[in-house]
Amino acid sequence: MLTSHVRLRDVCNVAVLLGFALCMCHVAGAVSIQSDQHSLTRSVQEDVFFSVNVTCSDIPTFHWTFMSSSVSRAIGTWKPGVFTNITEDYSSRVRTHHNGSMTLSDLRLQDTGYYVVTVSDVSGNSKDAGFVLKVNEVLYEDLQYLSVSAVALGCLTGLLMLSMWLMNKAYKKILACRRRKQMPENDATELQPL
Repeated sequence: MLTSHVRLRDVCNVAVLLGFALCMCHVAGAVSIQSDQHSLTRSVQEDVFFSVNVTCSDIPTFHWTFMSSSVSRAIGTWKPGVFTNITEDYSSRVRTHHNGSMTLSDLRLQDTGYYVVTVSDVSGNSKDAGFVLKVNEVLYEDLQYLSVSAVALGCLTGLLMLSMWLMNKAYKKILACRRRKQMPENDATELQPL
């Protein structure tokens, strides 16, 4: 009877160990996403890199979505080495990376919003991570435009002043020539002694 009790105990221990091992395998196969930065600020016409580090037991599928107060739209879906499907709105501005990260180039003010990446595996596990992007206007371009305009106006003013000065000189020469022509010619008369 003691041997059957030991065997039952061994079977229970093996069952617990198998259950724990299966649980660990399931946890190891689950999807996880890490990211260093979740809030990003960039300027118009710059690029932004949404960096993610994904752990998955097989090749994951990445799905990126953009949301703002007025719109929600898909950016693209890809599975590294299998397929890449970027929507038409983003096809010229999105660069995908094998690790699920995404680069969005030539930013616009309308790109301000919330970006969500959903990572899923073949067994149906999925995980989401979000990023907030704020796109600022570039103020120095306005200052640059003003400074270029001021230089152009300064050059134009200088050219106008130079042309006025040259026209004034030409006008005075023309007047001097006309006066000489209008003066009677000097008759050569001899001076008589007193």
